[in-house]
Order: sequence, then structure tokens, then C-alpha cells
Amino acid sequence: MLLLLVGLFLQVNPQAEPPEHVKIMPESITLEVNETREFLAEAYDASGAAISGLEARWHIAESTIATVDENGKVQALAPGRAVIVAVLGGKPGYAEIIVEESNQTHLIATLPSSSLLSGTSMSINVLLNGLPTEERIRFRSSNVAVVTVNRDGRVHAHKPGTANVTVRVADVSTTVDVTVIENPAVSYQIAQNRYIVRQGDVVRFRVNAVDENGDAVEGVYPTWEASGGGLYMGSEGAEGIFVPEEALDYSITAHIGEDIQRTIIIAVEPRVHKETLMIAGRGAIAHHHSGDMWAFEGVDGRDYVYIGTFIHDWMKVFDVTNPEEPVLTDSIQVDARRINDVKIHGSNQLAVITREGASSRRNGIVILDLSNPAHPTILSEYTETVTGGVHNVWIEEDLVYACHNGTSALHIIDISDPVRPKEVGRWELDKEEKTLHDVIVQEGYAYLSYWDDGVVTLDVGAGTHGGTPTAPVMVSRLSYPEGNTHVAWRHGQYLFVGDEIFPEDWDPSKPIDARGYIHILDVSDLEAPVEVARYEIPGAGAHNVWVEDDRLYVGYYQAGLRVIDISGELRGNLYNQGREIAHVLTADEQSMVPGWPMTWGAQIFKGHIYTSDLNSGLWIARMDVVRP
Repeated sequence: MLLLLVGLFLQVNPQAEPPEHVKIMPESITLEVNETREFLAEAYDASGAAISGLEARWHIAESTIATVDENGKVQALAPGRAVIVAVLGGKPGYAEIIVEESNQTHLIATLPSSSLLSGTSMSINVLLNGLPTEERIRFRSSNVAVVTVNRDGRVHAHKPGTANVTVRVADVSTTVDVTVIENPAVSYQIAQNRYIVRQGDVVRFRVNAVDENGDAVEGVYPTWEASGGGLYMGSEGAEGIFVPEEALDYSITAHIGEDIQRTIIIAVEPRVHKETLMIAGRGAIAHHHSGDMWAFEGVDGRDYVYIGTFIHDWMKVFDVTNPEEPVLTDSIQVDARRINDVKIHGSNQLAVITREGASSRRNGIVILDLSNPAHPTILSEYTETVTGGVHNVWIEEDLVYACHNGTSALHIIDISDPVRPKEVGRWELDKEEKTLHDVIVQEGYAYLSYWDDGVVTLDVGAGTHGGTPTAPVMVSRLSYPEGNTHVAWRHGQYLFVGDEIFPEDWDPSKPIDARGYIHILDVSDLEAPVEVARYEIPGAGAHNVWVEDDRLYVGYYQAGLRVIDISGELRGNLYNQGREIAHVLTADEQSMVPGWPMTWGAQIFKGHIYTSDLNSGLWIARMDVVRP
């Protein structure tokens, strides 16, 4: 099981024989939150003799539970279990870490720099048990002639010297040492990384300080303030990060010190979109609910859409060669109460559909022969290890990655012989209570939507962490308080992760008041993803996504099909920033719930946008230029 949870970093010492095994000491340990411990790793040859001269590389996939530095020093961050790996000479060793809640309260206070320039200021960052606190924080300087601290934790440096600042929360306290040095700066100026600014553009500011010789002075960490309308304002180190939501003038102020501020005005232009969404075609399904869909070109050269069903046992086949006039050519019946997902093999000769709720209680997947795509036939089925029901799948070459309801594990099924499919691998979170909902594989990584356990990234052949297509290795996991992680899609440095939140009393025969939104994670460092932005429509719920050409397509349930500009850097709520290009509601009277859209997702295929609606079947849209 440990092999499934960690990465193997390839490392070869040409001067030594590859180790037979690697041992980490201690092999298992229990830590409290915020406790640290240093691990040691040794490599041994086949005779049991220690091998010297090999440098260990350390990694913990569960970076939210604990972190490890290059020397093997671990810091416990949050309760849970994690596996630490050390790789010496290409051979991994493993140890287990169990993190428990601390019986003590831990208070940590830090400054961006231990040295402050006189006349400037910087803010103390305070964490209580590893998290920001809403409790009252008190600050006190040991030498007010050198530094003072306001009630917000802003340290003001007055003259060169040393002091320490006591930070107290309730009956717990800690200190921060501060050294003030002479400030040679004679002028300050706000600089920015872009000068033509539209709604939704991310602008980064910093203060350039220079001395009397015109040389740069480092060490200015201002606080940033913006005013003028709807906006996002944050900071990273010394930089201010600003995103305007409206086309108007904004005032940006850098508070450098008690008596030093600089302000500039930013003129923001409107974010103009010259396209709109138009409905091109419609394949109405009004007598049962629809599920997911896939569009593809058949081996006969014509275009098709296959649509699954919800609380029904048929998969629908539409010929969409003419997208404006879809034609229902066939329906495939299987023993299921739900055909949630449909995926097409890269050869376009096979399809995989998922089954849930079979009367025989043998669910799994069904493989279709697409020799005649207008009239597919059942070729085989696979139920042996996934009889509890499969909700979603992804096909990568000849492997089907299946989300099994029964085990909440990712089952890897080889369909290279589609008549005799077989399971060839499996991966799951090492915990009893879990729910795996969806999976997508992109460029050697699998992104698993693990409901309340967040999004999990696996190496399934990328090679960065030793994973293979049939033996995945965990890279990272990120969860968030909203939970219900439902879908994920990687595009560039960002991972778009959607929630699905239904009311407890939802009824598919009535309007469903869904909730949830798109979390945008920066995965520049795949081992430590960070949520940096979101796309959230008030009063509606997100479902499936597709990303292509810097555009995010979202089936946003009762808010319809949405198209969003995701070019450039992203921060704040994209919905408020004028980044939405267009939207359309997938609702009419030919529906299980007339007039109530429940847009499922989107797929871009041959210049059109294909989507299914839970209540009303197939919709085909296109982007049209807005005419003046």
C-alpha cells in the first residue's frame, strides 16, 4: 500500500552499486501538530553492508499533513497519516507518520524579514495551531524607541537598534526578534508590471526605493490598499496583487511606513468580448433524464454524440454530422438504473459506458463495438472487481481508469483485448471513509476528484514521481472546507476543480437548487497546489468543465452553459471581473422540468460546443461574432 502513496525519485550514483534496500529511521512515528522530527536514511547492498556517499532525496505526498526539507526534517501540520520517502541511488525507503492534535496551543509569529529599514514597516503573520486566528491578538514592543506595533500587527521601525515583539493570544505568547537598520532610501516609487489594464487583468505592484546615488534599496515591504469599486487586492511578499472588477479609475496606495505612503491612479478599460453563444441544434429528450455525453467522428466519417441517462437504462445515439439537425439513430439498453458516463476510445472503434443500479447488482462497465457507430452493439462487459457500480471513467490508450462506487478506489482495466477486459492496477486513499467521484488523465498525471478529501494528483506515467500507467504514485492532495470535490481539469499552471452541492431534499422531477463553484488552483508546484482564484455564480451550482484555447467552458446547472476567458494570471472571482464571454440557458418546454436548466458540462468538437442537460437532453451551441 505504501508504494501507492509515494513517489520514486530517480537518482544514480555511478560510483556505487545500486542499493538493495533503503531504511528510514524511525520507521514509524507519531507527532503532534507543529512538532518537528529529523529522519535518517541509509542504503544497504545485497550483503547488508551500508553504502556511503549517497545523498537522500526526501518527499511527502500529503503536504497538507506534514512537510519535509532536504535534510529529512519533518514538520507536522495537521492531523492525519502521511508517508515519507527517501530515495538513495534510485532506491526508495519508506516510513509512516501519524499526526495527532496537539494538547498544547502553538503560536507562531513571523516577519517577511528580520531586518527593517528605519522609517518603514511590515506586518507580522500570526498562526495559531497552524491557522490564522480570529481571536484577539495583542502585540508589545520591548523597545518602543526602536519599533512600535499597532493593533493590526504592523511593526513600525523608528531608528536603528534591536527589539523583540511579544505576540499574545489568550494565555499563549511568543516573540519575534527585530533588527532595525539605517535606511539609505531617499525616494520611493510604485512600479507595475502592466500599464494597459482591463477588467479582470492581474496587476502586480512593488515599491522601488533608491538611495542618493540612484542605487536600489532592498527591504521595503509595504501594505497595499486599493479603492474605487469592486476589486481584489492581495499581496505576495513585497508585491501587491490587484484585480479590478469594473472599468473605472482605481487608487492604489503603498503604505511604506508610518509617515511614508505613495499613491498612483490606474485607469481600467472594459474587457470587451466580441462573441456570443448561439444555440445551433437540439436533440430533445423529454421523457427521461440525461447524463454525460461524448462527441466524436465515427469510423464511417460521420459525427456522433452518445448520451447516457439518469434513472433510465438506455444510451442515446445522435448523428450530428449536421449540428443544426441532430438525428436520433439508435438507443442501447443495458441493465442499469443510471448510465452516468460515456467515453470513446482513441481509435473511435470502442466506447465505454458506466453502469449503476443494475437489477442483478452486477454493474461495472460495458464495452461497445462502434464498427457501425450509428448502431453500436455490446461487445463485452466487465464487472468482476467493479460490480458495486462505476460512476465515471477515463480512457487513456488501452486503459480504462474507473471510479468504483463500492471501493471508492481507482480501478485500472486493460481493454487491449476488448472481449476479455481485465483489471491490471488499483489505487485508493489509505482511509476507510472516502468517496471517489471522477478522474481525468492529462500528460501522465491523473487528477482524482475525491469528494470531501479534495483533489488528488497521481503520477501515472509522467515519470516525475516514479508512477506508471498501471501503478500510480501519489503526488499531492488538496482539500477545502466546502468539500464535494466533483471534477478537475488541468490547463497550464492551473487546475480547475468543481464542487457539486445539492440540497438534501432534492428531487429530479422538480427544479434542483444546486450550489458549488469552480476552485482555481495554481499547480506550478504539483506537490503543493494552492488555491488562488475561483469562478462563482451566486445562487447556482457548477458541474462539469472543459478547457480549450484559454477558455473555460462550464456546465453550471441552473445557470446554464458558461464560457469564461482564463488567459493570463488569475486571481479573485472571475465572475465579478468581466471575464465571462457569453452564456446561454439550456431550457425550453421539451424537458422533464420545463423551463429549468440543469446544464451538465461541455465538449468542444469541430467548432461547436456540445452539452447535455439533465432535464432536456442534447444541446449544440456555437460562438458567433457580435454584430454592431
